[in-house]
Amino acid sequence: MRAVVLALTDLGRSARMQYHAHALAASGVDVDFVGLEGTPLPARIADDPRIAVHRIASPTLRLTQTTGVAYAFAAMYDTLRTSITLWRCLRRLRSPSLVLTATPPAFPTLAIASLALRRRGVRFVVDWHNLGYTVLRMRIGGWHPVVRLARWFERRTARAVDVNLCVSRGMAAFLRSRFGVTNTHVLYDRPAAVFAPLQRSERERFRQGLFGRLGVRLGVSGLIVCPTSWTDDEDFDVIVEAVHDLEAQIRNWELAVPGRRFVDLVVLVTGDGARRRQFERLFAGLPARRVQLRTRWLEPEEYPRVVGSADLGLCLHRSSSGLDIPIKLADLSGAGVPVCALDYGACLAERVRHGDNGLLFSTSRQLAELLFDLFETFPADQSALDRLRAGTRRHAGMTWDEGWAREARPALLPEMPPS
Repeated sequence: MRAVVLALTDLGRSARMQYHAHALAASGVDVDFVGLEGTPLPARIADDPRIAVHRIASPTLRLTQTTGVAYAFAAMYDTLRTSITLWRCLRRLRSPSLVLTATPPAFPTLAIASLALRRRGVRFVVDWHNLGYTVLRMRIGGWHPVVRLARWFERRTARAVDVNLCVSRGMAAFLRSRFGVTNTHVLYDRPAAVFAPLQRSERERFRQGLFGRLGVRLGVSGLIVCPTSWTDDEDFDVIVEAVHDLEAQIRNWELAVPGRRFVDLVVLVTGDGARRRQFERLFAGLPARRVQLRTRWLEPEEYPRVVGSADLGLCLHRSSSGLDIPIKLADLSGAGVPVCALDYGACLAERVRHGDNGLLFSTSRQLAELLFDLFETFPADQSALDRLRAGTRRHAGMTWDEGWAREARPALLPEMPPS
């Protein structure tokens, strides 16, 4: 059996689609993994004999545009050029039995895949990471005609395919109520097996080496890891403003009792992207005394241990639809690291329970207060962090492979016996 796993995004940064490709290959399926050039793939994908990787050039014109009209025209040009390249790539592939695509972007992914690969008996599945038209609405605003067209196309797509996989129950409910589909299946993001809790002694040894590589001041420091993809639906202004408020709060706390000193905090923002340089410039202008910022791209093999060495995770995702759940929450959960997450709606509560396995905040001031309370007595007293860490481990649940076998395999491979 053959399958095409298609995502018009940088394959090296598309963890969920990597997991799909790996799980299908482990089930005995030969996989053509198609997507955009960019970040290197982890060895377990690149070296798997059942996975053939096909990467096409990334669209770049729209990245230079900031205004709504210019962005819309640039996006249309990029879409046309990418459509032609994708068509040529897909036509060279052997006929598959299964086509699994990620959205966003739904267009041109589904249209070109359908034209190039639609045959009798081919099963088409869409994995809904978010709603593409809501992401587009953030860039060009309101109900622009292009946004309306994108929504119409996504609605049509959801009705036309065999299966719709969804990252949340809220997403599945939306597709049923607003798009009128019935073939929805919830597949939560879950951590890969490499994300596992580290013992405190191991965590301390690893992070001291990490601090050395990051050029962090020597001494005891709390580590906050903020995984990010540097996209428009992440609110970096919140952390910049929170650090300003937190530094003022720390300064007053230290002045109240002479000789008292708040612990240094290291905020490590991972990943790379177009917005990283802008964020680094904003942060460089802050009068930071106790909070040190570092931004780094981490190799796939190093990333799980860095996450596992953190005292706290930070999620700045502000969902464009209110229906998606960022995969970084699964990574942190698997590593047993509690999270402070920007609260964007009810779907987030499917994975983060305030006061149990994490904390939610809505404003920069709330974030500053949470960080101050959690690290006020650090490292002598870590009881608040330990309670959250225990809740995180208690709710960690299944790994990706276990969840995929239970929730996705029956929908993707209904006629294939379990391995």
